[in-house]
Amino acid sequence: MKGITDEPQYSVGLLEGGTALCDVIDNHIYEQTLSEKNAFFVADLGVIMRQHVRWRTHMAQIRPYYAVRCNSSPTVIEVLAALGTGFICTNKSELELVQSHGIPPEDIIYSGVCKQVSQIKYAAKNGIDLLVCDNEAELRKISRCHPNAKLLLQVSTEASSQIDEMSMTFGCSLKDCRHLLEKAKELGVQVVGVRSHISSSCEDNQVYIHAISDARCVFDMGEEIGFNMKILDIGGGFSGSETQLELINSAVMSMVDLYFPPSTGVSIIAEPGSFFVSSAFTLAVNVISKEVVARDCQDQAHDDPSPNDEPEFQYYMNEGVYGSFASKLSETLIAAPSVYKNTSLDTPVFSSSLWGPSGDDLDQVVEHCLLPELNIGDWLMFTQAGSYSLGQPLCTSTDSPTPPVYYVISSRDWFEMQDTGVTHEASLKNFSLVPYFLNSCQTEAALSVPA
Repeated sequence: MKGITDEPQYSVGLLEGGTALCDVIDNHIYEQTLSEKNAFFVADLGVIMRQHVRWRTHMAQIRPYYAVRCNSSPTVIEVLAALGTGFICTNKSELELVQSHGIPPEDIIYSGVCKQVSQIKYAAKNGIDLLVCDNEAELRKISRCHPNAKLLLQVSTEASSQIDEMSMTFGCSLKDCRHLLEKAKELGVQVVGVRSHISSSCEDNQVYIHAISDARCVFDMGEEIGFNMKILDIGGGFSGSETQLELINSAVMSMVDLYFPPSTGVSIIAEPGSFFVSSAFTLAVNVISKEVVARDCQDQAHDDPSPNDEPEFQYYMNEGVYGSFASKLSETLIAAPSVYKNTSLDTPVFSSSLWGPSGDDLDQVVEHCLLPELNIGDWLMFTQAGSYSLGQPLCTSTDSPTPPVYYVISSRDWFEMQDTGVTHEASLKNFSLVPYFLNSCQTEAALSVPA
C-alpha cells in the first residue's frame, strides 16, 4: 500500500529507513502522471503531534479545544483525541463526528452562534451541556430546549486591524452582558463562563489582553448575580507560529495571573484550529491550461510583440476556490506554491497568476507570484494547506473529484506520540500502520522554491 485515504480504519503509511515526506509526494505524483493527474493531499500526522508539544511547552496552563470546522478529517480528530484536546463544534454533523471518536460530552463545546432548535435538542439528549450564547433570542431557545445547559457568554472583542473591522462581529458587547446575565438568571439557565470571539486573522497580542480584562468584568457581573463562573475561553487566532505563541503566552499569562489566579479555580481554555493542522498538509495540483495574458511592450508602436517583451502567464489548475482553496473566498491569502520540476538557479521567472478550473472570475487562487514558465501537466505544491481545504466542493460543474488525502507518519514520530502524553489510548488502537514502499521506477524530481 502506498499511503492511505480517509477510510474508517485510519490506515497510515509508516515512513521508515530514511523515507521522507518529499519521497511520498514524488511517489504519488509519479502514480498520477501515469493516470489522470488528479490533485491530492499528503498529511504528516507527526506535525500535529509536534504542534501539540509546542502548545504544551508554551501554553501549559491553557487547555486546547480544537476548532473542528477548520479541518474535520476523522484521522485528525483521532490524533487530537489521543493527545487529549477538547473540541469546539459548530453544528450537529461536527458533534456526531467528535462523539463517534468516543470523546466524552464534557470535552465538547457547542459553539454555533445561531443554533437550530433540533440541534440544541440533540446536544441536550447527548449530554453536551457546554453551549455558547451571545443574544437573548438564543438564550430563550436554549432555556426551552436544553434546561441543563451551561453557557459560555460570548463577548465581542476590539478589532485589531482594518480586516477585522470589515468582518462580521459576533458576541455581545460588554454593556449588554449584564442584561443577558440577568435574563439567564430569570430563565433559570446556568452561565459558567466567558468566551472571547477573536478573529483567526488576529496578529495583535493586545487583543487577548483586552479580552481577558473584559472577561474579568463579566465574571464579576455574573458572580454578583449569583452564577458560579469557572471557565474562561480566550478564543482562537493562533497561526501556528512559535513566535506568535510565545508572544501571546507572555501577554496572556500575566493578565491571567492578575485577574484569574489559581486560587479562583477558573479553567483557562483556547480554540486553536489552523495551529494544529495547517502545516501538516501539502496539496499537489496539476496545471491544466495556460495563457499569456499581458505583455510589457517596450515599443508601443508595434502591434506584434518583439523579442524584448516580457510575458505574463495565467495558469489554470485542477483545484480552485470552489474546492480545496475555499478559504480564499473569505479573504485568506494563499501563499505562492513551489514548482515540482528541475530548474536551475538562473532559470528566468515571470509574473504569474493562478486560477481554478471553473472559468469564474472569482476563481483566482493567487493574484500574483513569480514562477518559471510552466507547461500543461506540471505540478505545483502548496504547503500550509490543512485549514478549510477538505470540505465538500462548493461547485461541481468541473466534475473534478475531491482530492484524496494520504496520511503518513515517521516511525520516530509514532513512538514519540506514545511518549508525549497520550490520554485516549483507544484512539491510537484504531490506526493501522502500513509500511510505506516507494515505486522502484519512479522518476526523479525536485521542489524548487520560486524567487
